[in-house]
Amino acid sequence: MENVFKEKNTIPSLFLSQVKRSGDRVALREKDFGIWEEVSWNNYYDQVNYLALGLLSIGIEKGDCVCVLSENRREWLYADMASQCLGCVSAGIYPTNPPFQVKYILEHSEAKICIVEDQEQTDKVLEVKDDLPFLKKVIIIDPKGLRHYKDPVLMLYEEIVDVGKRKDKETPGLLHEYIDSIDENDRATMVYTSGTTGPPKGVVWVHKAILAVIDDVVSNAPLTSDNEIVSYLPLSHGAERYFSLYAMVKAGYTVSFSESVSTVQDALVEISPTFFFAVPRIWEKMYSSIHVKIDDTIAFKRFFYKISMGIGKKLMEKRLNNKKAGVTLKILYGFAYLLCLRAIRDKLGLLRAHTCLSAAAPISPEILKFFYSLGISIREGYGMTETGGFNFMQSKGDFNPGSVGKVLPATEQFKLAEDGEILIKSKGLFLEYFKDPEETKTMMKGGWAHTGDVGRIDDNGDLFIIDRKKDLIITSGGKNIAPSEIENDLKRNLFIDEAIIIGDGRKFLTALIQLDFDNVSNWAINNRIAFTNYKSLAINADVYELIKDEVSKVNERFSRVENVKKFRIINKELDEDDNEMTATQKVKRKVVEQKFKDLIDSMYESGN
Repeated sequence: MENVFKEKNTIPSLFLSQVKRSGDRVALREKDFGIWEEVSWNNYYDQVNYLALGLLSIGIEKGDCVCVLSENRREWLYADMASQCLGCVSAGIYPTNPPFQVKYILEHSEAKICIVEDQEQTDKVLEVKDDLPFLKKVIIIDPKGLRHYKDPVLMLYEEIVDVGKRKDKETPGLLHEYIDSIDENDRATMVYTSGTTGPPKGVVWVHKAILAVIDDVVSNAPLTSDNEIVSYLPLSHGAERYFSLYAMVKAGYTVSFSESVSTVQDALVEISPTFFFAVPRIWEKMYSSIHVKIDDTIAFKRFFYKISMGIGKKLMEKRLNNKKAGVTLKILYGFAYLLCLRAIRDKLGLLRAHTCLSAAAPISPEILKFFYSLGISIREGYGMTETGGFNFMQSKGDFNPGSVGKVLPATEQFKLAEDGEILIKSKGLFLEYFKDPEETKTMMKGGWAHTGDVGRIDDNGDLFIIDRKKDLIITSGGKNIAPSEIENDLKRNLFIDEAIIIGDGRKFLTALIQLDFDNVSNWAINNRIAFTNYKSLAINADVYELIKDEVSKVNERFSRVENVKKFRIINKELDEDDNEMTATQKVKRKVVEQKFKDLIDSMYESGN
């Protein structure tokens, strides 16, 4: 690191600058046999350097694509950064993807190298490798169970790092030469869309576009070297890569890896991050878990919780209405926080969190208000992969439930089309859809990025997302309805995990309901209702009546035309493996509607 280099507007150059500033400070944490291991910034650089030089030794060249197929772990970041340091294009593959989807991305991206986590991911690639003419090597991070594999395409991660170490001794400083040759307009990475409307598209980001958006995110949050975050959402998703890699390199904070999405709550409690980003699904789960745990406590604790949250709600309403809270209310809230609310925040692992962010999908304003009453202010942000990830974000103290905030500086222009679609011009715009010029032209028609989202702007300049343009429902009576608001209100119920509103071209609205298995099974046990699994609850008459009552309560909050007239409880939990959900837990509406077509049709049959 003693080489003199001139900082350029590229991610690798920014990485070198941060290593020089931070040195032995902790950059990464990861659990190994239950113990958190720490990686300094200097060690982070060494690992990137050795891997990059190792990749050079097996013939990787500038412009080639390197794919990573793994859960979140430090080697994911090493691979991404090493690829970019060589002027290559990095691309992530969701570790939950089945072999045919792995094949699609490796084939479409023309990946020369695929770095895989373990035997499970190796098997996926080997199953399809004969159809991948560009693929040269599959590099395995964890070789457990693979010693009998003899395919010449395979190589161990440790082996390529050792090759890189030897090359570093022979040609010290070689990586710096590659980094110096990278231009801000060069391709940096490719983020594949979740494929909710068809095959995933490869969204190409260049260095300067990523850094323009990162400047906005880091300054608006704000994020500094004192921050700590937990990485748990798939790194193949653009937003997680922003916070676990790009913003981290810009601000110099520490990233700790959760062992999986299912254990993120444990990681939050152990790390107690100062910044936490989550998709609405995670916030909804937290909301539900708090209520379930409170319901299971003794009567005194439930009473004290109700009083404390009531005080928190009063303070929240004062702030929302821009009114000053009286001294008495502040004192009462102080007691409520110390005696109850603080403990709940601690159990969630968000005691130290000064900034919380929700993005990637709409979230119920009522859930935001609940967390605000608890002392956790969740700010919303909005953007799409093609427009740089973040174009709007609420500022600190600017809490406006339902709004995604004001436009960020890198978003140079935005407007609403006649039909309300949000159109954007930004420094963070994608370069293209890889190998798809027609789709690129469609997205960038007239020089504006067409987001496909319909919104409105209030008098304060805050943007409100109404819904996806393609998801808006027009009933046979000509009424326009945004389903997401109704769906979010239904999902706020403890017994409903997912809701899909149906009604386009129909006389009235109906809904497909997925039960929250944990909460409904708890309710069934308390009411002495026999069941064996999710399906047995879904077909139970008492459970149907329970959900019917909850749907009726939601209907009271909407106009008659927005009421759910009929519903059906689906007999399985929606699953990413069955292609019904994206990796960020968004419903693939068209897939679900097709799979449950008979169930939907039954709600519109005459006399049913």
